[in-house]
Amino acid sequence: MPDAFPITFYHNPDCGTSRNALLMVQAAGYAPDVVEYRMTGWTRPQLECLLAAMGTGPRAILREKGAPAAELGLRDAATFDDAILAAMVTHPILVNRPSEVVLTVLDHLPETFTKPETFTKEDGKVVRL
Repeated sequence: MPDAFPITFYHNPDCGTSRNALLMVQAAGYAPDVVEYRMTGWTRPQLECLLAAMGTGPRAILREKGAPAAELGLRDAATFDDAILAAMVTHPILVNRPSEVVLTVLDHLPETFTKPETFTKEDGKVVRL
């Protein structure tokens, strides 16, 4: 396993998408550092660093399903990024981790590492990696 490609995986074990994304990373041969973000929470600097690395703003990772985004007024277009970030620190579940990013990351594996061609999700669906 390439040590030059460390992975930290922010995980929600109650979420099927998160479980499947973690299994995809593991199927590719990696043993990521798993952080259950609902337990550890987020810090504002941590979120800002992750957003900078992703090249996006907090609204792009705002989780709406199964989270209090609407109740907190965060879906309103007039809500400032600062308010969204503050809410994400207070309510860690508001941070959505887009699962499709996993496939993008796996596409950038070192050439010396061969990833599997497919992955079977927990519902039995086969996904091409």
